[in-house]
Amino acid sequence: MRKADLVNGIAEKTGIPKVDVLVTLEQFFKDVKETLADGENVYIRGFGSFVVKTRAKKIGRHIKKNVAIEIPEHCIPAFKPAKIFVDQVKDNVDPAEVKG
Repeated sequence: MRKADLVNGIAEKTGIPKVDVLVTLEQFFKDVKETLADGENVYIRGFGSFVVKTRAKKIGRHIKKNVAIEIPEHCIPAFKPAKIFVDQVKDNVDPAEVKG
């Protein structure tokens, strides 16, 4: 499913014009990104949490030059689904049917 499919589905189910749904969805994404960029987490009850995780410093390897490089500690965005969300997917999706 792509963003356009999501917008079309919400518009059909709610009767809200597609343009308004798109603007709302874009603002939601923007707010989540800005909040995570500020180092704060976003919690959505029954859906999950968008969190900032810290990756520890580690030694990596530049394969072409065959040299060790230090990768500094850094933060990345992550999503942790709520238990009810995980259970719903687990109960309704057959692993043999998963694409990708």
